[in-house]
Amino acid sequence: MSSDVAHKNWWQIFEVVFGIPFLAAIGMQRILPISFPRETIGLAFTLGGTLLIIVGITFVVLARQEFARHGQPTDPGRTTREIVTMGVFSISRNPLYLGGVCTLVGISLAFNLPWVFGLLLPSVVACHYILIAPEESYLAAKFGEEYRMYTMRVHRWFGQKKRLD
Repeated sequence: MSSDVAHKNWWQIFEVVFGIPFLAAIGMQRILPISFPRETIGLAFTLGGTLLIIVGITFVVLARQEFARHGQPTDPGRTTREIVTMGVFSISRNPLYLGGVCTLVGISLAFNLPWVFGLLLPSVVACHYILIAPEESYLAAKFGEEYRMYTMRVHRWFGQKKRLD
């Protein structure tokens, strides 16, 4: 594996950082079932969850398409040749992670799996330290001012920053 990469270990991927807690949550749901209040708002949870799943998958697909259009890898251990700032990357510096989180929240709501929702916060914290922080350090070191300007325009998770012109 090249030293010119953000992630140097095989486990530094979304599938591990979020997948292990997701599987643990499914196991916990089977051992100690809990439920969201469904009597009055069950349909809203199901519809809202379904919408979040669709939004999340859309973010992931659009981000992967944008990476492919620029010939950029999404696998850990591969060198980044340029900063992608177009398309979905113009509203999120981490649309793959954002899409994954939206999908998991949607699954939690649509399928009445509160444990998934509960274990999502530690996963997001782990994502920051295991995935995002090394990526940001790598990109800042590799691309300098170009990356700094990008971070001044686009939020880490979602949204464009206000211009100070």
